[in-house]
Amino acid sequence: MQYRAYGKTGLRASTLGFGAMRLPAREDGTCDYDRAVPMLQRAIELGVNYIDSAWGYINGTSEVAVGKAIKPYERAKLILSTKIPINDLYGPEWRRRLEVQLQRFDSPYIDVMHMHNLHWQVFQEHGLGENGCLKAARQAQAEGLIRHLAFSSHDTPENVIRLIETGEFDGVLLQYNFLDRRMEEPIRRAHEKSLGVVVMGPVGGGRLSMWDPQALRDLIPESVVSAPDLAIRWVLSNPNVTVALSGMNTLEMIEQNASSASREQPFTPQEQEMVNRLLAKLTEFANLYCTGCGYCMPCPNGVDIPGNFLLMNYYRVYGLREYATRQYALLKQGKELWLQGTRIAGKDASACVQCGTCEPKCPQNIPIIEQLEEVERVLGA
Repeated sequence: MQYRAYGKTGLRASTLGFGAMRLPAREDGTCDYDRAVPMLQRAIELGVNYIDSAWGYINGTSEVAVGKAIKPYERAKLILSTKIPINDLYGPEWRRRLEVQLQRFDSPYIDVMHMHNLHWQVFQEHGLGENGCLKAARQAQAEGLIRHLAFSSHDTPENVIRLIETGEFDGVLLQYNFLDRRMEEPIRRAHEKSLGVVVMGPVGGGRLSMWDPQALRDLIPESVVSAPDLAIRWVLSNPNVTVALSGMNTLEMIEQNASSASREQPFTPQEQEMVNRLLAKLTEFANLYCTGCGYCMPCPNGVDIPGNFLLMNYYRVYGLREYATRQYALLKQGKELWLQGTRIAGKDASACVQCGTCEPKCPQNIPIIEQLEEVERVLGA
């Protein structure tokens, strides 16, 4: 495993981070500890020391799973990262949530605490001021309960840069992969300002794991063994990135991603040139891409929006129309689907009544109503 400096904090983080949002879950919606804990521990054994969760992941049980997994290991050698959204909080409630998280992790401190999905306006309204979350975070730092303050964001690149330049944060967590490069400038600016830079969605929320790029094989270096291998190595080829954070939920995925992140040099200069030509071919897909973040949900009429788009991307991005059509037919029948660790259990796209509730919440400004119509037209025919 390779390690990089997490900004100016003195921490050295594994280039592969374990995102604990997609750990195996039980039918009741809580984490399946019997399956999740061994996965986390295998990653640690492979050298992963950066583990990330959040207040609401798997109904709060993700943090419990992480706490159980890290118990046998020397705490000082691990970097425990988590998040609290501040959009509806002020300082006292933020502090109460922090105390709950410390109990869940069964840890005396958290290494990197993020303001979750932070927007510039929310930071102004809930972060600053005498009763703001920033003051509560600084008090927690003074008490040794958190070591470093960071933020994650899906705001505009311009607003992310404004947050970086406040000087209040030691790190940032941003979405970045070779189909979604809009945060490239904020990532560069964060590194320039000596912040740790962690990338979420390096494999596109798992979507790139389904891509079979055989038609573009002449543009892919021979050393690349899979699409996820290509995706993770591409992210880590950016010298401004500290950690590629992957939401892993199988031992095979952990082994493969650890192998990808263990290369001292992700690509040779010749390989990098090939990959750049490949990216030029794939640019057309960027505007069609849904990461499955789920911020558009819940739909008032029960449509599983990310699930429908996942099925569409099987066809639109990966060319698997027959498979996507077959799965969509099952969804229309009310069947529950599990695809690449993602549960699709809502209604199909034809149930959309075009109320418009979803579109303002999409961090990528996807025309959701229009694309749901396309899903039904293409896959429902």
